[in-house]
Amino acid sequence: MFADLLTPTDHALFGQIDPWVFLLVAAVAVLAGAAVQSMVGLGLGLVAAPVISFLDPTLMPGSLLITVIVLPVLTLVQDRSHIDWRGLVWGLPARVPGTVLAVWVVAVLEPRMLAGFVGVMVLLAVILTVWAFKVRVTPVSLVTAGLVSGFAGTATSVGGPPMALVYQNEPPERVRATLAAFFLCGGLISLVALGAGGQIDTRTVAAGIVAIPFVGLGFFLGNRVRRWVDPARLRIGLLTVVTLSALGLLAQAVFG
Repeated sequence: MFADLLTPTDHALFGQIDPWVFLLVAAVAVLAGAAVQSMVGLGLGLVAAPVISFLDPTLMPGSLLITVIVLPVLTLVQDRSHIDWRGLVWGLPARVPGTVLAVWVVAVLEPRMLAGFVGVMVLLAVILTVWAFKVRVTPVSLVTAGLVSGFAGTATSVGGPPMALVYQNEPPERVRATLAAFFLCGGLISLVALGAGGQIDTRTVAAGIVAIPFVGLGFFLGNRVRRWVDPARLRIGLLTVVTLSALGLLAQAVFG
């Protein structure tokens, strides 16, 4: 039963692989992404989304949304007192229309094209991450970021960069807490919407749940080693890897 649930479908970009190999590769990606995010505030979706899409695009975005929703809970245990509630009031409602549009996109795209779409969104996320212009925290910027984040987060599980861009000049503890609260609430909205749209099945839920312990382990490891890691170099390495992964997804979608 376990092997059946985790065996990649015929849509897997690398073809049929052993379920234990699938679990190992996906677990490493989730663990690494969680560790990076616990150190620099961004990374789990960026690292894991391309990998899961390579392994089996039919599991996206639902399985990863189930997995990543644990990380903001862990973050809020540490930093909940620093949440910007005003920002949530403006940003969260704007996520809903973006979520609805994303559910439609996930429903109409073929698995291989969905993988290519994940690649496009990851590349856009990288651009937003390195785009260093200053954005003021205003109702307009929060609503815009909430809308884009709702669409990207629901369609590909990579919804962090728009909100991170808005809060990039705020104190680190405020950034971590506010983004965690936004992603927790927004992730739940996305999961409910995808479930209502018939985009989450037993395989998706099983794959997402199996990967959850690796989020906790990555969070623990990231907290332990971040004092010895240069965040700037880590960020450059992360963005380089995910850019190559995204380009690989696009190549597979176009030529595969």
